[in-house]
Amino acid sequence: MHLLHALHCAVILVILSITCMTSQVVGAGLMSGEKVEPATPDPVLAAHLFGAGAADLDVIRDDSSPPSWAVHGPDGPVGHIASTWEIAESLGYSGRPIDILVAVSQEGRISGAELMRHNEPILTLGISTEDIAAYVSAFSGLDLTKPRVTAFDARGDLPPVIARATVSTGVIRDAILRTARTIAIGRGLVAGATARIDRVSFTEKTWSALADEGALSHAVVTLDEAHTALAGASNPPPPGALPFLDLWLAVLDPPGIGRNLLGQQMFTRATGSLGSGDSALFIASRGLHSHRGTAWRQTDIFGRIEVIQGARTIALRADDYRRIDRLRAMDAPELKEVSVFRLRGETGFNPTRPFRIEVTASRTTADGGVVSMRIPLDYTLPRGYLLAAAPLELPKDRPLWQAAWEAKQGSVIGVAILLAVLTGFLFLQQPFASRPKLWRWGRMGYLSLALVWLGWVAGGQLSVVQVVAFLHALLSGFRWETFLIEPVIFLLWSFVALGLLFWGRGVYCGWLCPFGALQELTNEVAQRLGVPQVQVPFAIHERLWVIKYTLFLAILALSFYSMEQALVLAEVEPFKTAMTMRFARAWPFVLFAVALLAAGLFIERFYCRYLCPLGAALAIPAKLKLFDWLSRRPQCGRECRLCETKCTVGAIDPIGRINPNECVLCLRCQMIYHDPETCIVLKNRAKRQASMRTSTWD
Repeated sequence: MHLLHALHCAVILVILSITCMTSQVVGAGLMSGEKVEPATPDPVLAAHLFGAGAADLDVIRDDSSPPSWAVHGPDGPVGHIASTWEIAESLGYSGRPIDILVAVSQEGRISGAELMRHNEPILTLGISTEDIAAYVSAFSGLDLTKPRVTAFDARGDLPPVIARATVSTGVIRDAILRTARTIAIGRGLVAGATARIDRVSFTEKTWSALADEGALSHAVVTLDEAHTALAGASNPPPPGALPFLDLWLAVLDPPGIGRNLLGQQMFTRATGSLGSGDSALFIASRGLHSHRGTAWRQTDIFGRIEVIQGARTIALRADDYRRIDRLRAMDAPELKEVSVFRLRGETGFNPTRPFRIEVTASRTTADGGVVSMRIPLDYTLPRGYLLAAAPLELPKDRPLWQAAWEAKQGSVIGVAILLAVLTGFLFLQQPFASRPKLWRWGRMGYLSLALVWLGWVAGGQLSVVQVVAFLHALLSGFRWETFLIEPVIFLLWSFVALGLLFWGRGVYCGWLCPFGALQELTNEVAQRLGVPQVQVPFAIHERLWVIKYTLFLAILALSFYSMEQALVLAEVEPFKTAMTMRFARAWPFVLFAVALLAAGLFIERFYCRYLCPLGAALAIPAKLKLFDWLSRRPQCGRECRLCETKCTVGAIDPIGRINPNECVLCLRCQMIYHDPETCIVLKNRAKRQASMRTSTWD
């Protein structure tokens, strides 16, 4: 016992030393304001996210709010890439960043997502890195214009959460959705943009200057290209290098564009009649093909032109058209047709968001059919023509932990009931344990629930990894929200923390641990089948306790050097194999777990006694236990050693003392203590009383 107490003191001192030493290293990180830099995309990664050629892309940092990287291709803007750590400040159980680069296209869709960094022990429990990467990439194609969803909502176009890692993948989903939505809104890619057009500022600019900055968008289709596209027509365009359609496009609303193109007088006429929410579109062209055509005079609809923004297609009407005969802009090319169109507010058009026009060219075929080609031209209003918006706030979604608790209401209620029943057992242990049949059926039934429902269904298996993660969170910036996102685990740890003060480590180890329940239930079956039980001599038994404390200390110390290596060592816990993955794992892990259970058939709770680092972690703070409610008699260990031989984990020494660091609170000794048919002291007392009554009668 002196050896064990000395070891406990040494463990506590080492933990305190590690805490002090690492507080200058880890604590000087996020807690002292160290800036963790977000991952940076390069053209190769951008090409992967957008499905384009890396050689054709430019990735430019944009530090305006919200910060991102703008991606440009040969034909103009492609989209934006943003970091979840920089936008949503996504943190996990370890208190360290989860950084995912999310690509949002000009159409308001997630083009791709790439996991760049995580230091999450919870993410590695039961799922592989490949599983996480596949889950992250599955967000590609998500339409951000659809109604908002939370991290735990089910929707057909969202990737399903990974089985038995619901909350872990919910953290990732929340980070991706919030980041993508923030960028889409902040860059005007979806409705709800805070940007507004600057309708006051004006700077003199030439046609070339407007084109260079993107205020004028340009596309050219040559006669050769049109001849190929319309080759099936009876009268296709003749081949040649001249333009079939030389097309220009601009939004006229900002004076910096409209006044420079049209001049003050014509700009006033073109925009003066605009109503609230209306916009003016400048379309000009030259070449063989007309962007207007002549059919609009009869139909009142410009059938050759469509304005497309997101999922909305807008037709241009004759009463919204104004012909322009002369341009004011210096160095403007000679154009054949110049048109200004009003886009009414009721169409839903937003000039601050990207859009495109498509001009159709059609020819009839020899058999009376029609062959057509569509000529697209994309446009994004340069940000220099937008008013500076107030700093953008993240979407006001409810906290992730609240969504997690709502999603797991059934499990939360079930765990609460299970904990209430256990509280009743422990507070009323005397009337409970003094009835052997009630104790046996109550304990076996409770352990069965702990194994099947709590362990395999609700995922309530605690782990030493969570202890290590908690200590790291204390050093790197503790946040309650991080731990609240696992409702079942949070409830269990809260109950265990309180139970350590009242009863010790046995609250969890003896009643709530699913793997401990599996060991005890299988040993119960083994004993009924006559499997011989091995009694380990106490001198050896006591020294074997050192193993689990050493394992816990090694995992904790190693985690400060490398969390990945600490997780490898934490595989000494068979919990992931037996509970989280239900033995559906690689054969070495399954063999290890089965070997531990097999040893437990001969030595009851073999793993709990000698190898469990979680039990060791719980035993250290359990030394602060305030109450000692296990009854003992002076004769225990002297006249009677029955409880010592019947103890589930060998927590009773040869002189009858119960070691609270090893006791799992099974109450078997209390059942013996109160049972006059089992306790030798009570039997001897009954014999003496019977003898005294006989002597008195004689």
